[in-house]
Amino acid sequence: MNKTFKTLVGAAVIAAMAVTGALAADITGAGSTFVFPVVAKWAAAYKGVSGNGVNYQSIGSGGGIAQIRAKTVTFGATDKPLTSKELASAGLTQFPVVIGGIVPVVNVAGIAPGQLTLDGNTLSAIFQGKIARWDDAAIKKLNPGVNLPGRAIVVVHRSDGSGTTFQFSTYLSRVNADWKNNVGADTAIDWPVGIGAKGNEGVAGNVAQIQGTIGYVEYAYAKQNHLSHVKMVNQAGQTVEPTVEAFRAAAASADWANAAKSDFYVLFLNNPGAAAWPITATTFVLVYKNPGDTAATAEALKFFKYGLEKGDQLALGLDYVPMPPNAVQAIEASWKNIQGSGM
Repeated sequence: MNKTFKTLVGAAVIAAMAVTGALAADITGAGSTFVFPVVAKWAAAYKGVSGNGVNYQSIGSGGGIAQIRAKTVTFGATDKPLTSKELASAGLTQFPVVIGGIVPVVNVAGIAPGQLTLDGNTLSAIFQGKIARWDDAAIKKLNPGVNLPGRAIVVVHRSDGSGTTFQFSTYLSRVNADWKNNVGADTAIDWPVGIGAKGNEGVAGNVAQIQGTIGYVEYAYAKQNHLSHVKMVNQAGQTVEPTVEAFRAAAASADWANAAKSDFYVLFLNNPGAAAWPITATTFVLVYKNPGDTAATAEALKFFKYGLEKGDQLALGLDYVPMPPNAVQAIEASWKNIQGSGM
């Protein structure tokens, strides 16, 4: 991770964890590394206005689900939404908090950010090891005029249970039948090739350090680590950059009122639209409907209310898309089903 970014994020979390005064309450959460940068920003700002800190462990979506199930944290965060059946069996409820983009990133000599273009089929072939060199004909066809080196491709993927992996592998399953049938999609999969790294931080760090690599991270990590992102050909056949506008376009068709009826199980992968980024995702917060500590859960909901209503500029500053007003309305209405929420 870029040292400056790491220092800023670390300082935000330390500030958010500080508890000053008898009335301060510490909110505990764990999970998604995808959402960590914006949670850290919100936490620092919320500490300033409420005096209450947020201790958030960026351990991956699988860890977040495990910790909320074990009741060791007030909330979990996952980029893989749970089904209604899974939520009901665990006594949990979920709601989305922010939208972002997952981007392929590369470290190839002479390739600048946004200079390389890939499509879903080519990307899946690379991550399956079927395209193993940067000067492969399939890559060259998508990138006429780009000087591609004749060197091996080194794939970097997540080694931990990851919602980012779930979203990325689900996208590859939707665009490539071979990937769907032989690799599949989940928070942890049997990767055909590559080296594993923990968290978005680990993937970004490996790509930054190793020549010839390709990985996938939430866009904030690509930008803050000065990694070369890839442009993608979307479902409409258009070549698009990962931008706030492209992430927003991918989520534009969401029917949030109806989504609330299905526990907000929504995916924005390979969505139609000329401007849509094809690997757009959201992070979901998990809390108990009948929490053992109602005061802590109520404070966590106040924190997310602050983020959803007051944290738009902080989110946009990190290239996340804030939830639209109709989504915020549906999310906050769903909190009435949480015991002690005060909503």
